[in-house]
Amino acid sequence: MNDLSDLAREGAIFPVRVTPNARCPGVERVGDRIAIRVSEPPEDGRATEAARVSLALALGVAKSRLKLVRGATSREKLFRLD
Repeated sequence: MNDLSDLAREGAIFPVRVTPNARCPGVERVGDRIAIRVSEPPEDGRATEAARVSLALALGVAKSRLKLVRGATSREKLFRLD
């Protein structure tokens, strides 16, 4: 898991690309976007929640501080740090 704590600023927006059903979960920076691989399937929001938890761990913040702004059913998501 990569350390993204330098990005953890209140009000920051994080464009994220989520890959569900990944063999090797992880978080990495890819240009101006964050790529998150999760092992959960994209059913009932499980992959989105796993991505939120992974991003929170990488940022070093509580998962309750990350809000999904856009992309609940898409691979491309936007999270905001409150």
